[in-house]
Amino acid sequence: MAVAGVATTLIAACNDETNSGSSGGSGGVKTDNSVKGATEATKAANKKVLDSLPFNERSDFEDAQRNLVGRPDTLTIKNADGGVVWDLEEYKKYISDDKPAPDTVNPSLWRNAQLCMEYGLFKVADRIYQVRGYDLSNITFIQGDTGWIVYDTLISPETAKAALDLANQHLGARPIVAVIHSHSHVDHYGGVRGIINQADVDSGKVKVIAPQAFVEDAVSENVIAGNAMGRRAVYMYGALLPRNAEGGVNGGLGMTVSTGLPTLVIPTDIITTTGQKMTIDGVDLEFQMTPGTEAPTEMNTFFPQFKAMWMAENTTNTMHNLLTLRGAQVRDARIWAKFLDDTINTYGPNTEVKFQSHHWPMWGHDKIIDYWKKQRDMYKYIHDQSVRLMNNGLVGSEIAEEIQMPPELGNFWPDRGYYGTLKHNSRAVYQRYMGWYDGNPSDLDDLPPEPAGKKYVEYMGGEAAILDKAKKDFDAGNYRWTAMVLKHVVFANPNNADAKNLLADSYEQMGYQAESGPWRSVYLQGAYELRNGVPTSGGTDTASPDTIAAMPPEMIFDYLGVRLNGPKAAGKKILLNVDFTDLKKQYGLTVENGVLNYSDGLLPQSDATLKLTKATMNDIQMGKVKLNAAISANNVTLDGNKQSVEDFIGLMDSFPFWFNIVTP
Repeated sequence: MAVAGVATTLIAACNDETNSGSSGGSGGVKTDNSVKGATEATKAANKKVLDSLPFNERSDFEDAQRNLVGRPDTLTIKNADGGVVWDLEEYKKYISDDKPAPDTVNPSLWRNAQLCMEYGLFKVADRIYQVRGYDLSNITFIQGDTGWIVYDTLISPETAKAALDLANQHLGARPIVAVIHSHSHVDHYGGVRGIINQADVDSGKVKVIAPQAFVEDAVSENVIAGNAMGRRAVYMYGALLPRNAEGGVNGGLGMTVSTGLPTLVIPTDIITTTGQKMTIDGVDLEFQMTPGTEAPTEMNTFFPQFKAMWMAENTTNTMHNLLTLRGAQVRDARIWAKFLDDTINTYGPNTEVKFQSHHWPMWGHDKIIDYWKKQRDMYKYIHDQSVRLMNNGLVGSEIAEEIQMPPELGNFWPDRGYYGTLKHNSRAVYQRYMGWYDGNPSDLDDLPPEPAGKKYVEYMGGEAAILDKAKKDFDAGNYRWTAMVLKHVVFANPNNADAKNLLADSYEQMGYQAESGPWRSVYLQGAYELRNGVPTSGGTDTASPDTIAAMPPEMIFDYLGVRLNGPKAAGKKILLNVDFTDLKKQYGLTVENGVLNYSDGLLPQSDATLKLTKATMNDIQMGKVKLNAAISANNVTLDGNKQSVEDFIGLMDSFPFWFNIVTP
């Protein structure tokens, strides 16, 4: 994806709220929180980009504007309480097709933002329509004989509903007969309850179709590491950045993420194999399974009647991520390239239009084949050359510095790094094969940032000496170096306002130069937190009610195992039985040796037994009800030693969302 794995409910946070205490704010020392303009070095770097890429090539703009059916004059979408979940107007104030890139924005990223601002309802092919610019992703409406077949449903129910209303307004109202989710990232299924209801799914009126393991992958990516991913997603998507030329400009795959609460409907039909065919309301579909590419579970779809190929998120008009900056498992560039080759060979001969879940479509057989080949070869080049350099003895950082795309790929607009980048993708390939350790004994048991920072500062002659040298390097435009060295000063002494200010200034200039939307957001969010402290409001809901409801008991117990505080549990032994009365399933939980294990069936001896429904467990998991309250309400029956249950609960950590990143 995109928001991949994290159920990105980025609730609006007040930019002026800070935490100035020891948890990572300014420590009572006033910092310079003013945003700076572009330095001469940044202006020169961005001018170099402008001079080196084919900006006169405008076919993308023709494709992005082609076949517009209609759009509202303004686009602000609110929830039932009046809160804004999507606001394109904030971007329209300063981004338009006729404005050149400001000094504070990489011209290539600015070009991508201009293209992504082409919003509204567009015709892709006969009976195929897309609404773009209503969220990070696109929603697609295919006219069946009687109703709509909907592909991918955005992040938020509110944005999905607004897109459906736009399609019905211009094309005539139709009932939805099927929803198809191409893969397990939240920007492709989260809005589903905005356009269909559970009763219609249960009655068979609406099909919900998804690839094999869709639910398992959608749920697992949102929960186990969801808190850490959610915090880092604030950086990756620039959730708190102002919408202006010094702040959030573009997310790479779209403008940004919407902020409604994602939903999930369990599929009624599962696609398992490439070549599997289905006819829905007079529309023929043939699926291509592509597991392990952009998502753990993903599928393309060919529409033979329309000679149209839906590429899900396997090809977009940018280099995608092999490792997303919010955190995830590394994707396999070799397999990704192989599936694209299969697409070319199997479906290419009969394809006249390709479209996907982000960006704009492309028309023309020969043009599409050339595009697919260059996307395929981009991923294969990153894989093969990263491994070649790795086998020559280079480590990840050295590979990232060494590797360069050949001009035929590097100057091809859809291969530019608006979302993923060549630098961090090449390091991801190294990580996939070699792991975190680079082979140098000094890096096997290196000091963590805070004690390392103190020793670096000591060895380099103290904070004042470092700042004096760093200021000279900053003035010379050596921002990568000043960012590296000043990090040590900040971690050695987070109360050094001068170090934090200069580090923030360094991040800011790196953000202004970044071609990748996420890189820009990461740098500018880092600068924001150095200047203002760690925010205390807003956040990311990584486990929405639908996600929790979709979790089987085994996954809940896995998550409880992650929450168990091992040091506190050391030396303790707790045996609990859990009987889900509605599921007719029973489990035994054992805390021993500092870990939580579970097994099917009741333990022959236990400290206590809990009887409850899965729905009650869901409410407890989401914090809607406390266990004692559920017992008092007779929603939970507890037999045995109640203290053992309370001891068990007392061993569980509650994760803080706003943990520190750029400060210790």
